[in-house]
Amino acid sequence: MIEYRHCQRSFAEGLIAEEVSDLYEPWMRHVDKILDDDEILDLAHKELSKRIGKCKRRGRPSTTVEVALRLLLLKHIRDWSYETLIREVRANLVYRDFTRIGGGAVPDDKTMGRIGRQLGPETIKKIHQRIVEIARQNGVVAGKKLRVDTTVVETNIHYPTDSNLLGDSVRVLTRLMKKATQIAGEVGTKLRNRSRSLKLRVVEIARVSRSKSPQSLERMKGMYEKLLEGTVRVVGQAKKFVQEIAGGVKSSSSIMGQAALDGIKKELETMLPRVKTVIAQTRARVLDGNTRFEGKIVSIFEPGTEIIRRGKADKPTEFGKMIKVQEAESQIVVDYEVYKKRPSDSALLVPSIEVHKDLLERVPDLVAADAGFYSAQGEKAAYEQGVKKVSIPNRSTKSATRKKLQKTRWFKHGQKWRTGCEGRISVLKRRHGLDRCYYKGDNGMERWVGLGMISDNLINIGTFLAEVDTA
Repeated sequence: MIEYRHCQRSFAEGLIAEEVSDLYEPWMRHVDKILDDDEILDLAHKELSKRIGKCKRRGRPSTTVEVALRLLLLKHIRDWSYETLIREVRANLVYRDFTRIGGGAVPDDKTMGRIGRQLGPETIKKIHQRIVEIARQNGVVAGKKLRVDTTVVETNIHYPTDSNLLGDSVRVLTRLMKKATQIAGEVGTKLRNRSRSLKLRVVEIARVSRSKSPQSLERMKGMYEKLLEGTVRVVGQAKKFVQEIAGGVKSSSSIMGQAALDGIKKELETMLPRVKTVIAQTRARVLDGNTRFEGKIVSIFEPGTEIIRRGKADKPTEFGKMIKVQEAESQIVVDYEVYKKRPSDSALLVPSIEVHKDLLERVPDLVAADAGFYSAQGEKAAYEQGVKKVSIPNRSTKSATRKKLQKTRWFKHGQKWRTGCEGRISVLKRRHGLDRCYYKGDNGMERWVGLGMISDNLINIGTFLAEVDTA
């Protein structure tokens, strides 16, 4: 049974609240009140109640919605793992009071992981919008200004090379076939383990690739041919395992064992197309010299990862997803977006103004962005929507009038304010872990980014209101 919150505080919880009343960080008091909002709890309750059919009314009491949401947000506020979150909350009375656990038992890290996956990206987006609405109602943000920028959140993969991708493919397929053999026994196709010999091929390729001489490159092609041949054989074995599990040749007498075999079959069916793509792109890239292979993947675990080149000196190529960060006053992130395919920055300006208008119920007086967002059509559309000042530089202009405009005081002030977006992105990455996503899949990326944005907004709203109280 999933409840919103505990109906009544115990004596221990009341004692803890009294003891830690003066130990809260300034922002925590106001965030504590924000998270009591019924609309936020209702959004989370509806999503968590989908886990089991009648869990709203039946079954033993589960972790309440209030506790689950606060624990999840505290994890992203502090950028902790689930294990660290549970350890810190168990040991700290302030965190126990803030998360409404009090003297009760803290759910374990696996439970929190399941709850976190249940809270989907759509619900997290709605919770973010509700928090922005609360900020507007409390005068934290008025919507007079808008600044927008993009950045990359990397997926949790190692640096991709063709040989490493083939090595990963062999390792994963072999591991799954081993599990199937342990459950079903030595029936049907017998597993021939090629992982050791192919791993040595990968190591040898890495060693030879350090030299760029023609002889080394030719030798490396021969090694790749052997590695590809071995990988194709492993794929052939995996196909036979899938067919034999489906046909009942490999089976288990126990219900749990058969369920495990069905799960292995499903995993093999998921991985095989990805491995085939890796084989095809390696042949095209290494043997045929075609580096622009269509549909290229850089990880069999995160196939949606994009190769994004942004021209930065320290990291010219990044592997992840492009996200948009859109701010208003008081460093409040009004909107964010995770893009499946990287868009052009110039195409994001007008939609950002429209989202700003919808959420804050007004058109901004000032819109600021970097030169990547400039387009004559976008700037014209912004003025037509009612924006008074658009501070987006055109670096390639030859117009004397345009150059004079970009030297005016209001334009320079707009660009000076825009640079705060760079700082906001830096804080999101350093304080809330948006440099690398540790949740899996596209949904995991959206959840990771959304929870990071909510966490940053909560700290900024709480800090703003605390300063108002002391003013």
